[in-house]
Amino acid sequence: MKLSIERAVLLKAVAQAQSVVERRNTIPILANVLIEAEGSTVSLRATDLDIEVIDKAPAMVERAGATTVSAVMLHEIVRKLPDGALVQLTDDSAAGRLTVEAGRSTFSLATLPREDFPVMASSEYTANFSAPAGVLRRLFDKSKFAISTEETRYYLNGVYMHVATGEDGTVLRCVATDGHRLARIDAALPDGAQGMPGVIVPRKTVGELRKLLEDDEAKIAVSVSETKVRFATPAITLTSKVIDGTFPDYTRVIPTGNTKRLEVDAAEFAKAVDRVATVSSERSRAVKMQLDEDRLVLSVNAPDSGAAEEELAVAYGDERLEIGFNAKYLLEIASQVDRENAVFLFNSAGDPTLMREGNDTSAVYVVMPMRV
Repeated sequence: MKLSIERAVLLKAVAQAQSVVERRNTIPILANVLIEAEGSTVSLRATDLDIEVIDKAPAMVERAGATTVSAVMLHEIVRKLPDGALVQLTDDSAAGRLTVEAGRSTFSLATLPREDFPVMASSEYTANFSAPAGVLRRLFDKSKFAISTEETRYYLNGVYMHVATGEDGTVLRCVATDGHRLARIDAALPDGAQGMPGVIVPRKTVGELRKLLEDDEAKIAVSVSETKVRFATPAITLTSKVIDGTFPDYTRVIPTGNTKRLEVDAAEFAKAVDRVATVSSERSRAVKMQLDEDRLVLSVNAPDSGAAEEELAVAYGDERLEIGFNAKYLLEIASQVDRENAVFLFNSAGDPTLMREGNDTSAVYVVMPMRV
């Protein structure tokens, strides 16, 4: 194999591949990226046996072929090469070496045979559809903060993507929860997604997927089966196993009878919570909200470190209410609001609180209160 490729093009492809590779590997080949050159294209493939990413890039291929080399090492080398450099990759399979040349720099890297590289088995997908990158980015970006990190409840360690019935008909929905907060985001159902099985997309996959969704204009081809999910652009294909488990019935957690309505400037609210939480104890991070007519007082009282209080002008016309929350949860939910105002709907100090953006019900958040 022998090819030449621009440094910037190679860096983008190898960066995507190496981020999938697990740093600590018991199987040496899994630390490698599979480089395949043919025609005028080079493809880089990496896997951790749960996720596989293939990144195709244009290259000048003198001699077709394939080899595997350390993904992290190759990324570091390409990253440190000067901008605008033309990188030449030459594989000597007999010697088990890949030579990387750019300008006056030459590197010789150990390779492993391509035959040893595991390729994810192809799957029969039950649903295939395409969606704009911006739509998918909103679904996953706004829900991922609520993914649980508790390994024992593994079925909560991802975003549940499924077809559901929303207020305006059938929607594509993403839900994540860790038991303390919940995010439920809806988007119009794309053609072809009707028969899609509900799948739990793992946290790591959600993180890798974000790199495919940068370009708003891009169309993402999505394929879903009971065991796998695949997201593809013309250049990158990301295939992942889904979490084998049943996502709980989240609809029971979303309150429907909350009538006490608070409307507040989302950015001002987030800054105020952040300021008063400065003195909260690391363990509880508790912030108390006191609501009176058109007035919100945020306060923290931490015996060990001090106290803080801040008042905000808000729209609130119901009876007086005192309720406590984890400051981190409030901040994360407030930071999801794209519009100016956040609307909180309360019932009592002990019941879950609902939050949405203005009158938009396509993004709904639930947060559990805490005693303060």
